[in-house]
Amino acid sequence: MVVAEKQSVSAEEYLTAERQALEKSEFLDGEIIPIAGATRNHNRIRDNVNGKVIQHLEEATCQSFSSDMRVHLPESGLYAYPDIVIVCGEPQLMPDQFDNLLNPTVLLEVMSEGTEDYDRGRKFHRYRGIPSLREYILIDSLRVGVEVWTKSERGQWTLIEETTDPAGQFTIQSIGLTVTLRQAYARTIDLIP
Repeated sequence: MVVAEKQSVSAEEYLTAERQALEKSEFLDGEIIPIAGATRNHNRIRDNVNGKVIQHLEEATCQSFSSDMRVHLPESGLYAYPDIVIVCGEPQLMPDQFDNLLNPTVLLEVMSEGTEDYDRGRKFHRYRGIPSLREYILIDSLRVGVEVWTKSERGQWTLIEETTDPAGQFTIQSIGLTVTLRQAYARTIDLIP
């Protein structure tokens, strides 16, 4: 059996191709990582939560972006598309580039079967290096479940909330928004009775 060797590409090659691509992909350690199409439940959860965030931030200095805003971490070379990005203060973009956000405050990922390990592992490991990032929230799209991770003043990441209770809730501390799981999972298929 012959195993194909992975080809490494530069960040510049990735960005050039990505800006012309019909489908999105992420970039990590010279590797282009295709983003699979999202399921109905994934999209429903993302839209439910982002709707609450948008409504809550209507008069605030923070703002949200959905999954088309690419986040970049220059120190690790990561380019990623979180499902929801919240920025408090003025968005900072890479110099001379309009589409690479550098200063997210909160990142939310809706996990699916194919992304759970990546979202919890390599991606979260890289996200931790973003100086402005204060919270990382994982929402499961296959079963009811939410994890809220926060960064302390000393830079330590801690799991502060975890719930699988359909009657539960979670709080996005940076913006003071509490979302019930019934709101997050509203109109999903077979997840909330």
